[in-house]
Amino acid sequence: MPSHRTEWFKSSYSGQNGECLEARVTAHRVNVRDSKAIPGPSLAFSPTSWNAFLQALGANADALLHADPGT
Repeated sequence: MPSHRTEWFKSSYSGQNGECLEARVTAHRVNVRDSKAIPGPSLAFSPTSWNAFLQALGANADALLHADPGT
């Protein structure tokens, strides 16, 4: 997880098509928002929950990339 960054930053995995996630990391929260809806809501995770989420994505990345969105 990145070190504490109180300003929002774009994900290094965001594409060039404008579909980006932005994050902000503090000592007690990781906030995530849609860069196209900045005034809109953001999701807040504890650092422990965020790390578990990233580990689950990493473990299942291939399956997620090839999943049928209709299921």
